[in-house]
Amino acid sequence: MFTEQGPTVRELAVQALSSIEHGYDLLAPKFDHTPYRTPDRVLDAVTEEVRRLGPFGTGLDVCCGTGAGVGVLRQLCRERVVGVDFSAGMLAEARAAFPPEGERPAAERPAAEGPAGEAPVAEAPAVDWVRADARSLPFAPAFDLALSFGAFGHFLPAERFGLFAEVYGSLRPGGQFVFPIGAPPPVGSRAYWSLLGFDAAMRVRNALWRPRFVMYYRTFRLGDVLEDLTRAGFVVRLMPLTELGRRPDGSPRARLVVATRE
Repeated sequence: MFTEQGPTVRELAVQALSSIEHGYDLLAPKFDHTPYRTPDRVLDAVTEEVRRLGPFGTGLDVCCGTGAGVGVLRQLCRERVVGVDFSAGMLAEARAAFPPEGERPAAERPAAEGPAGEAPVAEAPAVDWVRADARSLPFAPAFDLALSFGAFGHFLPAERFGLFAEVYGSLRPGGQFVFPIGAPPPVGSRAYWSLLGFDAAMRVRNALWRPRFVMYYRTFRLGDVLEDLTRAGFVVRLMPLTELGRRPDGSPRARLVVATRE
């Protein structure tokens, strides 16, 4: 599952017996070398689908981790991008991956103007980082686009409505909250039993050990998610992420949830 640059079994065990925040502080330097980082093909598929919904001025990556979603937003937003996470370690890695413009190597900076006779090339938007709990976001309605990748398993079902309400309150009218959601694995498949076993192990761990480490794969069910988004005030639609393939019955393997604050 891991490259040679990834965490050792011992490091993963220490992380798993920590709180969520401290566990990710420990994992942060090697996080991008684990399967927990959202794959590039998912990031690319979401980028292309969301691009059709724009244009966007400002963007928010909710539970940004090491900044994979910020990389998506920098391709979609013109003015400003913010990554928010409660792990100082993850934010440190994200800052290192996206240094301020003056600290980036010249070869990585966007050109101030295009070739002779062509329109100037737009510079990448400014990036800011905020340490905060997503259940209590410190933002006024300031964003046109919010997204999140791979973080929802860290919130219990009872917390989900409050999380969505916080995102709603951070968006301007007309702003959109987007995230991918995969189709559940077929009952009885290897993936089904793997996820069931993981969640069962986490429930046993949290029953016997403190602090809790909340990470469940089977609590983010599409029907419940759509209901909580609607309760929070969003108007919701689903878009197939066809680049990620289809199941044997022809349905998409993943969809993009698009929740709009009207």
